[in-house]
Amino acid sequence: MPTLATTVNGLKLPNPFIIGSGPPGTNANVIGKALDEGWGGVIAKTVSLDSSKVINVAPRYARLKTEKSAEIFGWQNIELISDRPFKVWIDEFKALKDKYPTGIVIASIMEEYNKDAWVEIVERCQATGIDAFELNFSCPHGLPERKMGAAMGENPEILQEVCGWVKSAARKPVWAKMTPNVTHMEDPGRAALRGGVTGLSAINTIRSVMGVNLETLRPEPTVEGFTTPGGYSSKAVRPIALRMVMELAQMIRKEFPGRSLSGLGGIESGNDAAQFILLGADTVQVCTGVMKFGYECVKAMCDELLAFMSKHKFGTLADFKGKSLDYFTTHADLVKRQAERKAAQKAAAPAKVVKSDTEWSGSEFVKQSDALSRS
Repeated sequence: MPTLATTVNGLKLPNPFIIGSGPPGTNANVIGKALDEGWGGVIAKTVSLDSSKVINVAPRYARLKTEKSAEIFGWQNIELISDRPFKVWIDEFKALKDKYPTGIVIASIMEEYNKDAWVEIVERCQATGIDAFELNFSCPHGLPERKMGAAMGENPEILQEVCGWVKSAARKPVWAKMTPNVTHMEDPGRAALRGGVTGLSAINTIRSVMGVNLETLRPEPTVEGFTTPGGYSSKAVRPIALRMVMELAQMIRKEFPGRSLSGLGGIESGNDAAQFILLGADTVQVCTGVMKFGYECVKAMCDELLAFMSKHKFGTLADFKGKSLDYFTTHADLVKRQAERKAAQKAAAPAKVVKSDTEWSGSEFVKQSDALSRS
């Protein structure tokens, strides 16, 4: 009987499904709901020391739907990090760990380019008993003017330095959440790992413009007639997330063996999760999926992942983690492999047998003669 239980960076998880940082982890009540429903862990909504600078607007979401079934396949948000006071979060982290001593609660943190601020937020959060950290280097909107989020995560030199600050203070596992809004995600990923983080998370949302309302001529989501580019998520981004997770997993395998990788981006089912794990993810995160289907969706995802494992006779997640990475190569190698296969097929195929004298060929005469002979 396969098991979904896994241990990653010393964290004992009942299953690999983790609530991704965002609205589904916005306070202790909903985090408790997620743990009660059986999620492997929860990453809280990103916190900072000073929430007074965080002011959200409404509407803050825009969604793409299929015309016939109204199925949501794209989701854009311009929501900021938590606007709740840091002291409230500290109290709630303590209360959560008191109520769920074995539940995995991960603090997502973000600060400006200031060593003292990063060290302070780490020390104060880990004093509550939380289990790990995720560093938000990837939010694509809202705070670039403060050099936070993706504005920091796209700069490998700064990223490595900040990760070093965090690791100097952290006594818990630390994951760096990577922005997809770069040309080569391996560059900031490598910098974060050199800075000492325990693992990476990828991907955060993709910077986007959802669309333009052809009646009002205003871009969406429209706030007082205006908008700003936001983060794109949901199932439409999954192929991009899979590619980037694959690239990071290959880099980790070659250069940083033993470091972990948490995959996210459009995961809505157990089969989706299986694909991320096959491409090297240790855990998978779900955020928009919870907003679409509710916290209880984890049960169906666990059942489907177990069914996949049973079908292929995998006993543990480790049995198939990264199993598909070996099947990626260069285009030049694909051409070579295909040419070799065609040549082999041609050599193995029986020569055409002459059925009438008009079919004899001067260039193929010997092969045609052999085909008409017995050994």
